[in-house]
Amino acid sequence: MSTNLKIALLFGGRSSEHEVSIMSGHSVYQAIDKNTYEVYPIAITREGKWLSPRISKKVMEDGRITTEKEQVVFVPEPGNGRIIGIKGDMNIDLKVDLVFPALHGPFGEDGTLQGMLELAGVPYVGAGVVSSAVGMDKAIMKDLFQVKGLPQGRYQVIKRYDLEQDVEKVIAELEQVFDYPCFVKPANLGSSVGISKVHNREEMPEALRKAAEHDRKIIVEEFLNGRELEVSVLGNEIIEASVAGEIIPAKDFYDYEAKYISEDSKLLIPAPLDEEKMEEIRSFAIKVYQAIDCQGFARVDFFLERETERLLVNEINTIPGFTRISMYSKLWEHSGLSYGKLVDRLIQLSLERYQDMKRNKF
Repeated sequence: MSTNLKIALLFGGRSSEHEVSIMSGHSVYQAIDKNTYEVYPIAITREGKWLSPRISKKVMEDGRITTEKEQVVFVPEPGNGRIIGIKGDMNIDLKVDLVFPALHGPFGEDGTLQGMLELAGVPYVGAGVVSSAVGMDKAIMKDLFQVKGLPQGRYQVIKRYDLEQDVEKVIAELEQVFDYPCFVKPANLGSSVGISKVHNREEMPEALRKAAEHDRKIIVEEFLNGRELEVSVLGNEIIEASVAGEIIPAKDFYDYEAKYISEDSKLLIPAPLDEEKMEEIRSFAIKVYQAIDCQGFARVDFFLERETERLLVNEINTIPGFTRISMYSKLWEHSGLSYGKLVDRLIQLSLERYQDMKRNKF
């Protein structure tokens, strides 16, 4: 095992999932082996400012950012990525050996951060540039699933521009494809932010407007009367899948409140499935993971139709919620991998991928 690595743990960020990311970062910081790794937490504000490790530790404890008086920047010099202090009474010049992004949503999970780290030649935990971008953009993701022949529900992609030109025309065209209810969501976001379950035509304009606040592309999906199942996946070339878990939402669907606020939602681990169906979903999860050429880790979400028992992929999340009580880590815990060992495994996977990339000629 590699020792004395200097790890920058990034959390917070500019997306709507800022608070969730702080919780994920705190959980990773508590679990990581400080005897093996030197960990430097870096909180990122909603405006994209990077804060010093000292301030960032307080952010994790408080759950929110209350000061920006000590700021740092990342210098992506190839092979020599550094974090340098630029504001406040401090002297920071830290060469980073590895980056652990506990960032969810745009500007952290979507390939933008990953591209910067590739330029710097710094290994990082999680999926690469392309798979991160595809995993974030549900429109591209679903198109790719279709090309790969992976069964999924019907969907349509519409643009914010088209809504602003003639929303009634857009709704009329959608009604040619979908019955009510249906789901409307931003193409590039997670944690169920901006998602609406639309029960009739009267609710559709507001749902479209709400989704368009977050992205220029909007996904409309058919309603599937199915059980919501999730599988945690881990690995680079050798890929493993956890047992499947089932979500019983506290509300009409598994929105942000049901995920992070309400205590009434239930997580069934393992999901009550027979052995054959459990193996089918685990195998399917690995195929989805491979479809976007994912490495590191991801959570794959499915629907199991109640009437037909047909298994349909919903989406893949390349940096899923990562607290100790998040579905991703709980599924692995039930599968025999503790949270602390999971964190260490992710670090080792990132180093393995980095060593493999160094074999490439440029």
